[in-house]
Amino acid sequence: MAKFAIDLTPLKKYPDFRNLWTAGLISYFGSMITFVALPFQLKELTGSYLAVGLLGAVEVIPLIAFGLYGGVLADSVDRKKMVWATEAGALILVAILLGNSLLDNPSIAVIYIVAALFAVVNGLQRPSMDAMLPRLVSHEDLPAASALLSLRWQLGVIVGPTIGGIIFSTFSITVGFGLDIATYLVSLAFLARVRAIPPIKEAEKPSLAALFDGVKYAFRRKDLLGTYIIDLAAMTLAMPMALYPFWADELQAPWALGMFYAAITVGSVFVTLTSGWIRTYRFHGRAVILAAMGWGLAIAASGLSNSLIIVLFCLTVAGASDMVSALFRSAMWNQTIPDNLRGRLAGIELLSYSLGPLAGQMRAASMAAVTTLSISVTSGGIICVIVVVLLASFLPDFRKFDIRTNKYALENQKMAEKLRVNPQSEDEIS
Repeated sequence: MAKFAIDLTPLKKYPDFRNLWTAGLISYFGSMITFVALPFQLKELTGSYLAVGLLGAVEVIPLIAFGLYGGVLADSVDRKKMVWATEAGALILVAILLGNSLLDNPSIAVIYIVAALFAVVNGLQRPSMDAMLPRLVSHEDLPAASALLSLRWQLGVIVGPTIGGIIFSTFSITVGFGLDIATYLVSLAFLARVRAIPPIKEAEKPSLAALFDGVKYAFRRKDLLGTYIIDLAAMTLAMPMALYPFWADELQAPWALGMFYAAITVGSVFVTLTSGWIRTYRFHGRAVILAAMGWGLAIAASGLSNSLIIVLFCLTVAGASDMVSALFRSAMWNQTIPDNLRGRLAGIELLSYSLGPLAGQMRAASMAAVTTLSISVTSGGIICVIVVVLLASFLPDFRKFDIRTNKYALENQKMAEKLRVNPQSEDEIS
């Protein structure tokens, strides 16, 4: 079983990575309480499918604009400072939600505005967060580090919504927001201990031209393009998350709302904890395609059942499939993209894995409003499988991707030796 066990080497070997990992673990725990609180609060205030689905809509434009701009900044500023500053900004936003929840009549407009501002903060932070990784661990440890970062997120997603559901039903949403603020304070303390990660000398200054250079590079790399398109299609067509509050009520199990949010992540955790085999599987593109098809089939099956246990099981299988895709996509990104472009490409990656779920929430909510919840979920899963197969047929470079022979992976491995933990000075690297 040793070859399947998750590799803990990066946590033991790299103190800066360990502090970053711990900060995120604590922060995600609180963030997921707030993540569940917003749709729950809107459902309680409006009782509308569309009102909940609109949460995704208000985040789209800010995420696109600031995700791309955040990628440009990640290549030209200290990535650690950017992550710390945006984490502090998120803390302020949660404080606003806490104040709003204390009002006799909480403002719906404030909830939407803060949701949009969360997208701004996320768009600015995630490219720097993702681009930090190749500077904190060595090239050969990147897949293991990516798996550990996924595990950190998964633990937060499982524990956060579950605790959040208990807090909402036992105490109030206000208590949930207060707990999130406390986790941000602890996270900031750990982030402060991570060493600075300044840009290398050859990094371009923030500009529209620099952004277009990153976009052109992404389109020139057909193997990378496949990772964006396949995931975007799968999430847009088969992400049912906006329906969870209504789904729990329809199955006469409102107490299980947190389980709906946690189910997909339970499957993800299983894959992550047994991810050791990923080190030896060469054909990353093929793995992503098969995993996206598995996601669609599992989502389709979940919409056909009226049993809570079966629905949660199908969502768990979907989560396992999605994590297989995520780990191989992450390995392709981290091991083949040069450092001076890593931030901009991380911004594009952010859009690919964030816009899909947001668009998927709008699609699921809109279809459920005009048909039924079951039709919305099942049809989305079936269409997902069909579209993924069609897209894969037009992406031969992606289908045949082999990490051992890919020229970009081989080039990046040589460059990574100059940017290892305890690197040379930036002047020498340039």
